[in-house]
Amino acid sequence: MKKNSKEETRRKALQAESRKMKLTVGIDLGDEWSQCCCLGENGEVIEEFRVKTTREALRARLGDLKPMVIALEVGTHSRWVSELLQEFGHEAIVANARELRAITGSDRKSDRVDAEKLARYARVDRRILRPIRHRGKEAQADLLVIRGRAILVKTRTQLVNAVRGMVKSFGYRLPGCSAEHFGRLKEKIPAGLQEALNPLMEALEQVQQQIDSYNQQIEKLATEKYPESELLRQPWGVGAITSVSYLLTIEDKNRFEKSRDVGCYLGLRPRRSQSSQRDPELGITKAGDGFLRSLLVECAHRILSEKAPDSALKRFGERLQARGKKNAHKRAVVAVARKLAILLHKLWVTGEVYEPFPGGADPRRAQAAA
Repeated sequence: MKKNSKEETRRKALQAESRKMKLTVGIDLGDEWSQCCCLGENGEVIEEFRVKTTREALRARLGDLKPMVIALEVGTHSRWVSELLQEFGHEAIVANARELRAITGSDRKSDRVDAEKLARYARVDRRILRPIRHRGKEAQADLLVIRGRAILVKTRTQLVNAVRGMVKSFGYRLPGCSAEHFGRLKEKIPAGLQEALNPLMEALEQVQQQIDSYNQQIEKLATEKYPESELLRQPWGVGAITSVSYLLTIEDKNRFEKSRDVGCYLGLRPRRSQSSQRDPELGITKAGDGFLRSLLVECAHRILSEKAPDSALKRFGERLQARGKKNAHKRAVVAVARKLAILLHKLWVTGEVYEPFPGGADPRRAQAAA
């Protein structure tokens, strides 16, 4: 009872302070409890407190305060918490975790210290936090369909590899087959092993049925809810999963001034660590959405395959491969994925018809005709 009375007194005191001045708050979000630090206009600590990471607790503690600037780090709970804070009238700043090395790499790291640092960064210059923007609820819900399918595909691969490995350990080998049709090999399992492995094969069939169901849902999303995905499916090797994921991840095609900025947003540009005369070649940043980046890399592998039709994008990758440097193929795949990300955004913004060779003519054919 005393504890509740004390918390109520502190809440009313904070409410009174918020009426006098505009506060800046930092919240270090935790899975069960979150630490808050409130700073005054001159940077003094007005209040520090813990609050449960639930809608009810946040509403009771922050819902009736005057509008404030609140900074929190991106994470599992940041999307719904930022939306809730905005409903209360506060300005929510979701900090990019990659820009918070002073917090994550500190040798005196704690929830209290982290919350205070977030508040001080937001008070001095919010650009230090490089705020990110969460996608909307509807886009997030639709993206779960694609993410759910990816989990089942991974499960299917594990089941297939497990069955093949168990059969092989007894001196047998199952015929080559795609994971999608692996269930057809049920009768090929040696008689002495069928009783032990049939449950795995049955589970595999159920997983495949759910994957097929997801495929239908994704195709429906592409054709009915997101018809603009048809523009993104023009380049060879790009299907419904990649095109819809691209639309849902970026969400707003006008958020980038230039299409080439998409490559940086998805972490497909090289990292840089230049100092004086030293400027080494580094790998990509891997910032942004890793799932969409992996889909684009998968598409790049298809574009560079032998069965892929000729295109300017394919030739670009082949030229990089021909240089013969270390990891030439890997670098070419990443470069093609980056070019593809830019191309898809360009098609989305302009609504143009995709041409495998810009200008409409194949240079090799033109030379042959001449």
